Amino acid sequence: MEIIDMVKTINILDNNGTIFDTDSHYVIPRYQRAYAWEDKEIIQLIDDINDIECKETVYYIGSLVVAQVKGKENTYEVVDGQQRLTTLYLLLQYLVYREALNGELSKTLSFDCRENSNYTLSHIEQVINKTIEEEERLEQSIVNGIEAIRQKFSSDNIDVDDFTSRLQQVVIYRIEVPKNTDLNRYFEIMNTRGEQLEQHDILKAQLMSYIDNRSESEQEFFARVWDACSDMTGYVQMHFHPSERQNIFGWSWNAYPEDKWENYRNCFSSIKETEKSLVLSKIIQQDFKVDDTDGVLEDNSHVRFDSIIDFPHFLLHSLRVFVKLYVDSKNELLGELLDDKKLIIDFDNVIKYGSIDDEPIKKNCEYFSTLFIVHLLQTRYLFDKFIIKREYIGEDQDGKWSLKELYTTGGKSNKKAYYANTSLNYDNEWERTYAPRNKECLMIQSALRVSYTSPKVMHWITDLLCWLFYDVDIPLLTEEAERVAAEAVHNNFLEGKNYALGVATPHVVFNFLDYLIWKKNKSTYQDFEFEFRNSVEHWYPQNPSDGSIERWDDKDRFGNLCIISRSVNSKFSNLSPESKMKSYRKHVEKGSLKLRIMGTLINGVPRGGNEAWINKLCDKHENEMLNLLREAIAKYI
Repeated sequence: MEIIDMVKTINILDNNGTIFDTDSHYVIPRYQRAYAWEDKEIIQLIDDINDIECKETVYYIGSLVVAQVKGKENTYEVVDGQQRLTTLYLLLQYLVYREALNGELSKTLSFDCRENSNYTLSHIEQVINKTIEEEERLEQSIVNGIEAIRQKFSSDNIDVDDFTSRLQQVVIYRIEVPKNTDLNRYFEIMNTRGEQLEQHDILKAQLMSYIDNRSESEQEFFARVWDACSDMTGYVQMHFHPSERQNIFGWSWNAYPEDKWENYRNCFSSIKETEKSLVLSKIIQQDFKVDDTDGVLEDNSHVRFDSIIDFPHFLLHSLRVFVKLYVDSKNELLGELLDDKKLIIDFDNVIKYGSIDDEPIKKNCEYFSTLFIVHLLQTRYLFDKFIIKREYIGEDQDGKWSLKELYTTGGKSNKKAYYANTSLNYDNEWERTYAPRNKECLMIQSALRVSYTSPKVMHWITDLLCWLFYDVDIPLLTEEAERVAAEAVHNNFLEGKNYALGVATPHVVFNFLDYLIWKKNKSTYQDFEFEFRNSVEHWYPQNPSDGSIERWDDKDRFGNLCIISRSVNSKFSNLSPESKMKSYRKHVEKGSLKLRIMGTLINGVPRGGNEAWINKLCDKHENEMLNLLREAIAKYI
């Protein structure tokens, strides 16, 4: 069975019925644990479905790995995904109970050698209706699942008809493992991974199916590149065998990868091991430890790096850059959001409706596959070198923002990697690394990172990667990041000329402003770092405590707002500006730069600071901050 034939798209609900109203019968085998999803997993599944946009055609909700039961046609053991499958069964039964679905569900889900579970499923209508008599025979985890669904729909006042219509857009990928697979061993491996087969695993199989006619060594190299890029820890060079690092990235392991698939012929070998591969004899030794370091810094301190996005979202960024560089289409190929649930859908749209050099991609998927894997490698190289990471030195658990690139020391078999600031030099500068310019680039990127906390809206990464692919001066990367932030502030705030948005003020406005304040006064604010300050706070409170000060109608104006962490927000509560400074001066002095300036203004008034704030200080502060934003944005807009 070809790997591409192993994957089947299954609708949870359509005009012909549900996933359980088919000829397929699903059996949960005895080596699987009993149903164990708790409220949080069930609630997340319901939220995922309820958040589907009505205009979407399909929405991927997960995968289901099955094996056909020997001698029983259309009967499948569920190897992986049984928790989600059982929850979907309970959810559909609840919709039948609420009359959002007509008729009854077929009894096509059962547990092997679990009498209580099967009894509960066979009497699920009575369980939902709370008319069951032999409660002692029920599987309590399934009963708890029904109650979690009931409470979620009730507490959130979810419209069952609307929810059912969204459910019709949901699909699950059923992956059938090859015959004669050792299912106990397969399940053990999947369970050890702690995760189910993901969309990017399926996508890898689909793209590799397009190069079936290529040599085995080419297919192996494709897989090694994909696997190296999929590991978002550290730097991509370190996920290859040392000999391949030199072939791909040059003698220093830091050269830009070649553009064409054919240029990697010297890599089309059967090397499968990596430098970090382990053998059992090492693992079982008492002194064995997992080495999670990625290398050393220039001072030889051990360091590790974490990416700011995961691999599915990196694939979405890579695809968007790929489309801009290579693809023509009359249709809008990609959705507005970077939605990892639509990873396969986005790739399918590009393949179905896109063209490269006037030739439809669907007519030459083999070329698309080899072109994209090279593009993926190049994108990861640029991402590692020029997009910020979190850096952890030694035992540090908090980490810090980092913008470094990989260098090497030593030669031949003694060559090792170390990391230093990414070079952003102009041609006439001899320094390898100009620290102030690197710091500016790091700061504006971290300002963008903390402004857009959801990976679905981190379009700034796509923008910077696109820019890096064009023939431009690398030193201007900082200015490009500034342009992205300035454009966001202009479009979502300044252009509307309404500066009294209160808590609805976009976070990027505050963070870009803090960046501009820092850039103008680096020595004064050398301790400042961008943090996830996710709460917009009124400096002069919305609802003053105990009537201690009068209410203020202009409280929502920009000059009276700042961005703080949620923990600080709970401390500030409804205190007056003077009281905040008196009780929480240290929090203010370590907070955002706009907040620090507001605190300094209050400190400058010996008496009557609250009155001075609403009478003149806020207006003065707002004008200064808005002028700073306007001056910066005028450079780009």
